[in-house]
Amino acid sequence: MENVKWMLLFALCSLLFAVTDEAQIFTDKDVEICNSKFSLAVENPDLIGIEKPIGDIIVEIGKSFIGTDYEAFAIEKDGEEQLVINLTGLDCTTFLENALVFSRLIKNGKTTFEDYQSELTYIRYRNGIINRYPSRLHYFSDWIYDNVEKKIVEDITKEIGGEPINFNLNFMSTHPQFYKQLKEKPDFIPVIEKQEKEIACRSYYYIPKENVLSVEDKILNGDLIAFTTSKEGLDIGHVGIAVKMEDGRIHLLHAPVPGSKVQISENHLSGYINKLKNDTGIIVLRVLEPI
Repeated sequence: MENVKWMLLFALCSLLFAVTDEAQIFTDKDVEICNSKFSLAVENPDLIGIEKPIGDIIVEIGKSFIGTDYEAFAIEKDGEEQLVINLTGLDCTTFLENALVFSRLIKNGKTTFEDYQSELTYIRYRNGIINRYPSRLHYFSDWIYDNVEKKIVEDITKEIGGEPINFNLNFMSTHPQFYKQLKEKPDFIPVIEKQEKEIACRSYYYIPKENVLSVEDKILNGDLIAFTTSKEGLDIGHVGIAVKMEDGRIHLLHAPVPGSKVQISENHLSGYINKLKNDTGIIVLRVLEPI
């Protein structure tokens, strides 16, 4: 009976077709991929069943994206801010968001495209509400703060030995030429600048890169990893998902750089970060079981 219930929900979802309206942008391919992710829960209940820990589900959903092209600025569109869905090309943040969104929905037995749109909006935007371009959580440190407040993730960095870090952000407000919306609507710049100052007043912790190996055993399969950066005016340079391999070591499941595809890093986490010149350490987020 449970499988019949899921399949009926998939059938309803498949009736949807590609549309663009004032609230969202997506294609029929996005709907198809969305359905395929939900189907995984029926086809692989031992790996992605609702009884599995959400961290394990995140890893399996993340693995299902392996081979997907990296696409920079995939959700940047002209005009008013809309929910942009692009499941055929992902950057590091949209990959992480989508693995998280699908996992939470599967755990809650929600499998319609409308459920997916609603959950993605909730995670991607401040307080879960689209209210013009500045309402999107552009800085990942802001994403962390907002989704901790929503009780979607828990920042465990301090608990596992993290040290204080301050983010003195100004990159977006001082480089509007790199952001289509800020170039077109400079009146957004003071709003972004205010947000940057608010972030700078918050307390964050990180694990310095030289200490990552010593805390690796405290990182679980499916934890979310954010890499702090030394680049001036920025906070986080990259994000990914922790994967515990057969040898017990943590590797990174991620969308690395333009020209690449979603993949699992060859090096374990500490080896990976030590090869990155501008990355200074990591923030570790544990995804909470949805209520």
